[in-house]
Amino acid sequence: MSIRPCTICKKNFDSFKRRPDEIFCDDCYEQGCAKLKGKQEEKSAGQREVLAQQNALEDAINEVKLTTTPDYPNLKIDNVMGVITSECVFGMNLFRDMFAAVRDAVGGRSSASQKVLRDAKITCLYELKREAHELGADGVIGIDLDYSEISGGGKSMLFLVASGTAVKFKKESV
Repeated sequence: MSIRPCTICKKNFDSFKRRPDEIFCDDCYEQGCAKLKGKQEEKSAGQREVLAQQNALEDAINEVKLTTTPDYPNLKIDNVMGVITSECVFGMNLFRDMFAAVRDAVGGRSSASQKVLRDAKITCLYELKREAHELGADGVIGIDLDYSEISGGGKSMLFLVASGTAVKFKKESV
């Protein structure tokens, strides 16, 4: 037996067979359920709003232009905002290490290692875009990617640093 006060009328009732969020008596049950449904709808609307904000932020980050060249075609630089970097460290797991060792011995391409390299590049460039966006930059020019391997104790990690210059482009006058 679990006697609790109803959250609506404050009368004590046995809440033994009720869910933890159903803290209302039989007399107030319909009203309480309607109240819970309204709260869930508010929560869902709030979650949709947060998701929309996250999507807008992702879109804005993805609008940041990247290039390895010292300028961007058809755009003039208005303001140089400074050097930015992004660092990523990826573990080459035990199986990838084993298959890479086999490929090392017999020759050929290691698709497992190539996937780690590709994932590292994609992640690092995205982080560079995010860093530029946080500064208010429109793009990053002169990007350089530096790969290194950190190994020891039978383990290896891939270390990638992406660096470039964050810039603001001149707005086109129409």
